[in-house]
Amino acid sequence: MGEKERHFWKEKTLEEMDDKEWELLCDQCGICCLFKLEDEDSGKLYYTRVTCRLLNMKNATCTRYPDRTKLIPLCIPLSIKDPDKFSLLPKTCAYRRLYEGKRLLPWHPLITGRKQSVQEAGFSIINKTISEKKIKRGQITDYIVEEEITSFFKRMLE
Repeated sequence: MGEKERHFWKEKTLEEMDDKEWELLCDQCGICCLFKLEDEDSGKLYYTRVTCRLLNMKNATCTRYPDRTKLIPLCIPLSIKDPDKFSLLPKTCAYRRLYEGKRLLPWHPLITGRKQSVQEAGFSIINKTISEKKIKRGQITDYIVEEEITSFFKRMLE
């Protein structure tokens, strides 16, 4: 792979990336697969420790990625055509960072060349969450992440 292909995110805008490059931006942290609740009055977004039932809890990837939006109506596909959705992503997310004119973080797999660097750096939800399959309906508010709970979530949401 040539230098430009290896560093495509430095050479291209999000709009210029092809599908493969777009998908390579995902660091597979799994944060976007966490359930979020919005306060209807204030508009404040609350993260929970609950993940979508389609998430593979061992590697933080979607088990039904091509069909996810059909199977999970609340799943939000990312597209440069709808940049308002980037604000729903953690500040560590490559899509959001590049959209905001920032660099990829040093632990991103495109920088390190290793998928496990996300987990090693502590920016993966692996072993930190619970699948929606394991909670009872109506219990999701019990899993709202309070700011003081863990340094992991605090770092992700800062």
